[in-house]
Amino acid sequence: MTTTHKVLISNRGEIAVRIARAAQELGLQTVAVVSDADTTSLVAQMADQVVNIGPAHPAKSYLNADAILRAAQSTGATMVHPGYGFLSENAAFARKVTQAGLIFVGPSAETIECMGNKSVARETAQRAGVPTVPGSAGTVDDVEMAANVAAEVGYPVMIKASAGGGGRGIRVAHSEPELRHQLPLAQSEARAAFGDDAVYLERFIARARHIEVQVLGDGKRVVHCYDRECSLQRRRQKIVEEAPSPALSQMTRDALCESAVRLASAVGYSGAGTLEFLYDDDSGEFVSGWPLHLDASGAVMARGRS
Repeated sequence: MTTTHKVLISNRGEIAVRIARAAQELGLQTVAVVSDADTTSLVAQMADQVVNIGPAHPAKSYLNADAILRAAQSTGATMVHPGYGFLSENAAFARKVTQAGLIFVGPSAETIECMGNKSVARETAQRAGVPTVPGSAGTVDDVEMAANVAAEVGYPVMIKASAGGGGRGIRVAHSEPELRHQLPLAQSEARAAFGDDAVYLERFIARARHIEVQVLGDGKRVVHCYDRECSLQRRRQKIVEEAPSPALSQMTRDALCESAVRLASAVGYSGAGTLEFLYDDDSGEFVSGWPLHLDASGAVMARGRS
C-alpha cells in the first residue's frame, strides 16, 4: 500500500513558502505551524492545514519543539521540514522527530552534531582529504597550549568558537601578547553566546574570499550544484551573493566542488546543504570552512546557474 505523505513546515516566511510550493508540486499535503503573528501569512493561506503553536516570540512558537511535535501528531503529518534557522540545526529536535516515528527532512541528528562542532568538523574534513587551514588539532585548553600552536602555525591567528556561528566568537591575534589577551575574551564571548567556551586556532588568511558550495544528498550519494560568491559582508554577515563566483578558475571550481562532495559524503549528509570555503586571493588556494546547512542562498544558486 502506498503511503501518502503529509509535510509539516516548522518555519515561517519565504522558506516556508518555498517548502509549501515544492511539496504541492510533488502532490504532498502540507501543514503550516504559525505563531499568533503569522496566522494570515502567505504560507498559512497556501497550506492544507494550519496549526497555531503559540505567541509571536519565536522562543514560544517556532523554537518550541514540543508544540511542533504535538501539531505534527494531531494533524497526522508524516514528515517535518524545518527549513533553515530556528530548529533546523538542532540535533535534539531532529532526534525527537525521528523517535516520534516521523521523517525529519534534513540531515540526521548525528550529522548535525558532527558538523555543528567546528573543531570536530575540521577533523572530519582532514580525514576526508579536504584542505583545511593550518591550526590546532581540536580545541585549545589554555593560553600556553594556544601559544604553542600559534608558534607552530605562524601569526596572525584566528581564535574561533568551536560552537560558533553568525560571525560571533571570532578574534584575531597578531602576536603572542595579543593572543594571551584575546584568548580569554574569546572564551568568555563564546560562553555567553553559545553556552560553550571551547575555542580552536587557525592561521589568519588576510585576503580571504567566502565561497559556498550547494550540495544535495540522500544519505548515500551527494551531488553539488556549484558555487556562489559571498565575500561582500558587514560584521561577518553576508550582504550580496553572486553565482557563480567570478574569482575562481574552472580548475579551482572543479576541485572545490569535488571537495564539498567528499566532505558531505563523509558525514552521510541527507538533504540540501551549504558548505563554506575560504579562498586565498594571494595564493589561489582554498580551504574548507563551515557549516553544512540549508540557508536562504539556494535560490541565488539556482538562478545563477540557470
